[in-house]
Amino acid sequence: MAAPAVAPAPAADPARLDQWLWMVRIFRTRSLAADACRAGSVAVNDRPAKPAREVRPGECVSVRDGLVTRTLVVVASPRGRVAARWVAGFCTETTPESERAKAREAGVRQLLAREQGSGRPTKRDRRLLDRLFD
Repeated sequence: MAAPAVAPAPAADPARLDQWLWMVRIFRTRSLAADACRAGSVAVNDRPAKPAREVRPGECVSVRDGLVTRTLVVVASPRGRVAARWVAGFCTETTPESERAKAREAGVRQLLAREQGSGRPTKRDRRLLDRLFD
């Protein structure tokens, strides 16, 4: 019999920004998070932040991903990378609806921008188009 799933305990110490972004699943790897910080795509409290900057509960982290800027409020620092279902316990998403609309619109443009003469849509393309227009 499997043990019941228990939420991971938050760490008492603040975490490095690149580690925190990786632990709460904003980036797939810590090196991608660090690269984004060095490129100026990540800001803490509206100031550009380096990867080694420590984040504390209550701080506002903005992450620019393409056209969309995600805004997160730090709730706690996990001890390690957490499962997707536990992410809400460590950060609160405060991204405005206008930013989410930009992401949806960009996705629509990408789907509809098939190259002329590339043939029929693939099964995957068809499913995405059906999901978009249903």
